[in-house]
Amino acid sequence: MNWKQNYNGKILTADEAVLHIKSGDTISIAHVGSEPYALVDALARNAAAFENVDMHFMLSLRKEEPHVAPGMEKHLRFFGYFLGGSTRGAVAEARGEYLPCFFHLYPRMLQERGGVDVLLISVSEPDEHGYCSMGLGIDHVPACLDSAKLIIAQMNKNMPRVMGDSFIHLRDIDIIVEEDTALPILAPPVITDVERKIGEYCASLVKDGDTLQLGIGGIPDAAAAFLKEKKDLGLHTEMASDGIVDLIQNGVINNKKKKINRGKSIATFAAGTQKLYDFLDNNPCFELRGVDYVNDPYVIAQNDNVVSINSAVQIDLMGQVNAEVVKGMQFSGVGGQVDFIRGATMSRGGRAIIALPSTAAGGKISKIVPFIDRDAVVTTPRTEVNYIITEYGIAQLWGRSLRERAKALIAIAHPDFRGELAEEYERRFHEKLH
Repeated sequence: MNWKQNYNGKILTADEAVLHIKSGDTISIAHVGSEPYALVDALARNAAAFENVDMHFMLSLRKEEPHVAPGMEKHLRFFGYFLGGSTRGAVAEARGEYLPCFFHLYPRMLQERGGVDVLLISVSEPDEHGYCSMGLGIDHVPACLDSAKLIIAQMNKNMPRVMGDSFIHLRDIDIIVEEDTALPILAPPVITDVERKIGEYCASLVKDGDTLQLGIGGIPDAAAAFLKEKKDLGLHTEMASDGIVDLIQNGVINNKKKKINRGKSIATFAAGTQKLYDFLDNNPCFELRGVDYVNDPYVIAQNDNVVSINSAVQIDLMGQVNAEVVKGMQFSGVGGQVDFIRGATMSRGGRAIIALPSTAAGGKISKIVPFIDRDAVVTTPRTEVNYIITEYGIAQLWGRSLRERAKALIAIAHPDFRGELAEEYERRFHEKLH
């Protein structure tokens, strides 16, 4: 299809395109693997043309983001829902804002804050019918397509055509910017011995026929390595990474036992290496859906035997989980942790796992603590945690009293810190810990 014959009038340069944004507009930007780098960089270059533009943005894989650099807040105000290395400094320095929000409610929050004026997205080249795929990350975008007043798309020939709710027709794009930028590569982590042991414990709780939520990092990748002998697993996850590829190709994940989306692996965004991107391209076994569907606990719970694996910064002796604040600084965000813990808990036969190393800072800090730090937050309440796993074992908290929880958590804490944790146990429960 010679699509340019019909749509040539929509093609502009990135700098021309962003100048269609008006002062006072609210912008939402696709993130992670679908971040439209050409548009974001042009926005920063032309920042002086804007006043009071609000930018809503989730997570970047770049080390630096020019549109949240110091001084940009005079023109472009950053609002983040999950912070990363390139954005947490803006919030810490009060140049940007953090909005606490369950990820599945992100589209609703945007709408209730007044909606989106401008949507910046990435798309693949069109097929013969004029449809482009929005690529590797769609999460909130499908929910904003109808209400956005202006849709600007960076068309990138490197963007894979990922199946699902990820398609948009050329006629529904207002401005097209043709610029081929490299996709962000998220290299697989080097798995430590501690992570390998934790991954082995996680995998021990997975049964044939379970449906998995796997995130990214050493622990989920280590768990995936121990799942190779399992059968008929399903995948319903917020994020897809390289760890799923071999499991799907080898038939370990086949989604046969799922109650919904049977035969399909479901996610809302993907990030990894070119191996993952090539695997997802035009692959009918994998679909991206909007985050208001994928992360909705009621949707998650429609599958039986959901196993969610998430991590944390610290956990107190009651089972309260801080997964987002480090030394008083907003480090990441709520993300989808509570969505999937709640969905797994509601699922018939489901299991919600928090997996983390027992220490941080080279062994100097215990991640199992008497109390959550005073300047931290509770991301996941004690009522919704099922299993806690460290390299020292598995603590089941579900159905256990505060005394029983504390005892189980001390048993999987690092030995160097069990003494001071035992002292708190004795103070709190008036008995010696044997």
